[in-house]
Amino acid sequence: MTELHPFISIPGIPFYVTYSWVAMAFLVGFALLVRRGLKLVPRTLQNVAEAIVEGLYNFCKDNLGHKWGRTFFPFLGSVFLYILVCNLFGLIPGFEAPTDSINTTAACALPVFLVTHYYGIKVHGSGYIKHFLGPMRSVYALPLMLLMFLVEVISHLARPVTLSIRLFGNMIAKYYLLTVAITLVPAFVPILILGLGLLVSVVQAFVFMLLSMIYFSGVVEEAH
Repeated sequence: MTELHPFISIPGIPFYVTYSWVAMAFLVGFALLVRRGLKLVPRTLQNVAEAIVEGLYNFCKDNLGHKWGRTFFPFLGSVFLYILVCNLFGLIPGFEAPTDSINTTAACALPVFLVTHYYGIKVHGSGYIKHFLGPMRSVYALPLMLLMFLVEVISHLARPVTLSIRLFGNMIAKYYLLTVAITLVPAFVPILILGLGLLVSVVQAFVFMLLSMIYFSGVVEEAH
């Protein structure tokens, strides 16, 4: 797949690593450019940056509450923007989407898993175990509690896998669909597929952030 897009290539380094660096450089460069031109009356780039940041922050706050929305916003916003830029790279001729590799999507999903359980333990301490035991907690319900514990552990371990595969599967499907469309009908159909690819890129970044938000919300609330 990489041989079709040789625009940026470093010998010995996989394409997804190279383009991940490019995505990070783009985001950091854009942030520095906006910071350098900050004004009391915002202009083009500052307007765009403020709209994106305010929209993401309000979304986090509305779904997680003011306290936890503010806490998780830097992480969730960074993940969303990084995945979005990586996804959009796949629509640029000569570029590859790092999210076309399961290694990149897994690298995004693993921090979500770690942050989820870090805050679960930080907020609840040893009481975090209650989230895995189900609603019935007594000596007589011990077999059910053990069963629920096993089910919950498997469910939590599956989360980074499903996050990784969902994003990877959608992005690789978009890539192959675009490749086939260009091969069969090189004139008009690829334009429609590019529009679909743009929509998929935005939606998949949003879905990844939304699922991460749901996981975070579940561990910081009290177990019942």
